[in-house]
Amino acid sequence: MEYMNVSLPWMPDHYAMIPKLVEKQLKTEKEAALRYDTKTPRYLHIASNKTNRWGHQRSYRLQVYSFAGDHLPESETEEKAMSWARYKVAVTKHKDVEQTSSNLYNQNNIWTPAVDFSKYIEDNESIEDEDLVAWVTTGFLHIPHAEDIPNTVTVGNGGGVLLRPHNYFDEDPSIHSADSVYFEPGSEDSCEHNRMACLTRDTCSPNLEPFSYHGFDGVMNFNDWN
Repeated sequence: MEYMNVSLPWMPDHYAMIPKLVEKQLKTEKEAALRYDTKTPRYLHIASNKTNRWGHQRSYRLQVYSFAGDHLPESETEEKAMSWARYKVAVTKHKDVEQTSSNLYNQNNIWTPAVDFSKYIEDNESIEDEDLVAWVTTGFLHIPHAEDIPNTVTVGNGGGVLLRPHNYFDEDPSIHSADSVYFEPGSEDSCEHNRMACLTRDTCSPNLEPFSYHGFDGVMNFNDWN
């Protein structure tokens, strides 16, 4: 989002700053490596050249709503073993040899790790018209406090990422669910659209007697106990 100074239609002599959505394509792995200490784009899409019915590129939005804390300084030699944490999001070209961002054996030699994630980005390959992998780092810091006893509250402590369709479909795909129900104004009492409104007319509906519960009446008499 960028602010632009535009004149007001009803007062052409006056100007105001308004936000505008500006699109920028990230074409290489280094451009798409968003570091932990930099501003992340508000809307991050992985888009296709194909379009939906409305002419918009079919895409998925990568929505990260929690980030890890400050990263270990890169000047530290052991940082190579956790170089994946340098980035909030990194998008790379898919390769069969790049399966994981780290490795179990990194802990055995953190100064010369078996997998150094930063190497995936150093070759700076193009990510246009390629199969892509999005590497996302999420997390939060929980400092123990008195209210954790006896149960740690989970509200506000969540973290993660959402992969959401954005212009991928022509409309909300849930309306095509097999069990969906569509109501028109005035059809609430119609048996055609709402069978629950006409259960009294349904020949298969059971005719049950009113139910009542009288506790232990007739089962045991507490007055007989000594």
